[in-house]
Amino acid sequence: MVEPLVTNKYAVTAFLTLLAGAVAFGTPVRAETAGLEQYFTELADPANPAWARAESDIRRAWSRSGSPAMDLLLKRGQAAIDEGDYEAAIAHLTALTDHAPDFAEGWNARATAYFMAGQFGPSIEDVAKTLSLEPRHWGALAGLGAMFEDMGQRTRALAAFKASFALNPHQQDVKDAIDRLQQEMAGVAL
Repeated sequence: MVEPLVTNKYAVTAFLTLLAGAVAFGTPVRAETAGLEQYFTELADPANPAWARAESDIRRAWSRSGSPAMDLLLKRGQAAIDEGDYEAAIAHLTALTDHAPDFAEGWNARATAYFMAGQFGPSIEDVAKTLSLEPRHWGALAGLGAMFEDMGQRTRALAAFKASFALNPHQQDVKDAIDRLQQEMAGVAL
C-alpha cells in the first residue's frame, strides 16, 4: 500500500504555502477588479433587474487572485468554513494572506473564519484590511455590522449596515438589520 505524501490538512496548507511562494514570489497578487465600476453601478440601483448578474460578476472577480495556488488556498479555506472547521480555515487563509497580502478576498475570508470562531478582534482587523484594499466590499461591511451588533455597539453596527446596503441594496438580511436597529434605537419594542 502506498502512503499518501500528505496526510494532514495542515501539511497540505504548508505544502501549498511553499508552492505559492515559489509561484508568486515578487508578484503582487490581488483580485482582478479592473473594469468593475459598471457592475457596482448596476448593483447599487435598487430598480435594476440585472443586479444579480452584476453581483455575481463582482464576486467572481473578487475570488480570482491571478494565482492558481492562491485561488486554491482561498477555496480550501472557504470549504473548511463551510465544514465548520474554523481552525483549518484560519490556517489555510493565513497562508493565503501571508503570500498574497494585496488580495482583499483572502482577508475577507479569514475575517469570516475568525468571526465564525468567535474571535471578533482578529476578524475586525481583517475586515479593516479588506476594506483598505476594496472599500466597496459590502460583505465585509455587513460582517462588521454583525460584529458590532453582537458587541452591543448599535450605532457603529447601524453605520456599517447602512454602508453595506448603499453598495448592495439587494441584501434582505442587511435591510432587516437596519430596520431592527433603527427601531431599537428609537425605543420601539419589537
